[in-house]
Amino acid sequence: MVGTMTRGSDRWDLTALFANEKAFEAALEELKTRAETLEARREELEQGDPETFVAFVRELEVFTDLAARVRAYAALRFFEDSSSEAAQAAHARVTALLGELSARLLFFEVWWKDLPEDRARPLLEAAGKRYRYWLEQMRAWRPHTLGEEAERAIQLKNVAARAHAKTYSVLNDRYRIAFEVRGEQVTVQKSELGKYTHHPDPAVRRAAYDAALELFANEALVLGELYRLVVQDWRNEYVKLRGFPSPLAARNKMNDLPDRVVEALLEAVAEEAPVFHDYFRTKARALGVERLSRYDLYAPATRAERRFDFEEALSRVEAAFSAFDPEFAALARRVIEERHVDVYPRPGKRGGAFSYGPAPGVTPYLLLNFQGEARDVATLAHELGHAIHALLAADHPVFTFHAPLPLAEMASTFGEILLTDALLAEERDPTLKAQILFDQLDDAYATVVRQAYFARFEIEAHRLLAEGAPLSAVHEAYRKTLSDQFGDAVEVPEAFRYEWLMVPHFYHTPFYVYAYAFGQLLVYALYRRYREEGEAFVPRLKKLLAAGGSVAPVELLAGEGFDVEDPGFWREGFAYLAERIALLKALLDEAEA
Repeated sequence: MVGTMTRGSDRWDLTALFANEKAFEAALEELKTRAETLEARREELEQGDPETFVAFVRELEVFTDLAARVRAYAALRFFEDSSSEAAQAAHARVTALLGELSARLLFFEVWWKDLPEDRARPLLEAAGKRYRYWLEQMRAWRPHTLGEEAERAIQLKNVAARAHAKTYSVLNDRYRIAFEVRGEQVTVQKSELGKYTHHPDPAVRRAAYDAALELFANEALVLGELYRLVVQDWRNEYVKLRGFPSPLAARNKMNDLPDRVVEALLEAVAEEAPVFHDYFRTKARALGVERLSRYDLYAPATRAERRFDFEEALSRVEAAFSAFDPEFAALARRVIEERHVDVYPRPGKRGGAFSYGPAPGVTPYLLLNFQGEARDVATLAHELGHAIHALLAADHPVFTFHAPLPLAEMASTFGEILLTDALLAEERDPTLKAQILFDQLDDAYATVVRQAYFARFEIEAHRLLAEGAPLSAVHEAYRKTLSDQFGDAVEVPEAFRYEWLMVPHFYHTPFYVYAYAFGQLLVYALYRRYREEGEAFVPRLKKLLAAGGSVAPVELLAGEGFDVEDPGFWREGFAYLAERIALLKALLDEAEA
């Protein structure tokens, strides 16, 4: 990958979606025409002829694929500069149009779900393997589907409901967090805060956290009420109208996971959380403090510090991927060479990082906020892993192209571990090796325990707000969540009760977060299998990734011998983490000798 980044190419090129604004506008008109054509075939479709059914599904696939590209183009323009009025207007217009067209085409989904089994079976057979899982999944929603007019109303309602999350994003992008660093005033966006919350100076970490938490505490009334609206909308639709037994059960259904699987996961994480209590005490030892404070959770535990420019980061990731499988490296290089990456932070740009693969045939786009830290290199490996996953699954139609949330982190997390082990293998200094493990375990905590307890918090927050509880009760519920996960290993200042207001997933995708814990623990098990089997494991992993969202997660994993309904399976992931902590302790002993 070295040398593939050229001047001016640290911003993504959206012409792979649409060559220019004229082409984008033409696509909007084409979508309207295609929707009208599909609507016109409604009566013909409802006659139940298999040939007509398959032709309709194929036309719907073309429409859905084009809609995904249109949505991606508008979203990526908005994410690169949410302060742009033109980008805001285009994003709002596309959101409204796609909501309207989806509502007009809802008749197919409602008809298909309501069709008697004896009429549906021959149509399902005619559609073949390419569309089978997608069609079966729609019918699995039959108990939770309303009449066509009600479904159309919900589709239109969702356009306005999404404005709550969008408002949250706009506010977050506009917030500026000001604090003092060694006598100088610093003002940053939330996306840049990690540089200071991970700073080696405890005074800097505390100042950064205090300033951020104070800002969000001051905004708690507005952000809290936005969250109340998100919760109310979710409960109204999924519990009151669609009849799910709980708000979480709706997300489980979307993920095609039985409730008992998610219960097993959350139960195992709660039981195994003391593994991380051991880690936090180990980190306190390295920092020279008696007890870790929440301010210190992501502190660099050693004085070892590495900086990377972006080309060096690309080179390290490529080398790690290539050692595993040349195709992994080639697919990652494709993302870079096609200029599908927006690299550096700037005002108005969305914070964090993501990989966005809108449809088969489109090389995914990566948003980064690269600042040269080791964690940024890990983030690059993570997001390129997502892109590889999408590219390997590109043979599926847009309906089953994306892996479901619980499996969406397989390639990304596997890629991170490949990078970590490559860095450990080439490093000789025990202090630097220890810091690599500290970084990995910090991330493991943030992805497994933190996300699982986020899910537990969401369950409680949705319950409280449904009962009309004040926002103060939600703040207290979050504080208790922190206390439960840290035990007596970490001191948690009261100000952290407002930290939940800084988590965008709560607003954008309720109950999304447990998928991170699912994916991470799953990958630890997969990686252990890779260490045992070596090269023979590579095609097995690629088979899992190439499935995309075409097979139920439990069924796909069972085919490789993973029983995710057993809490014992999830404990295997914690066994891997315990091994890493033991290695870390040995390295600290060596460094101190």
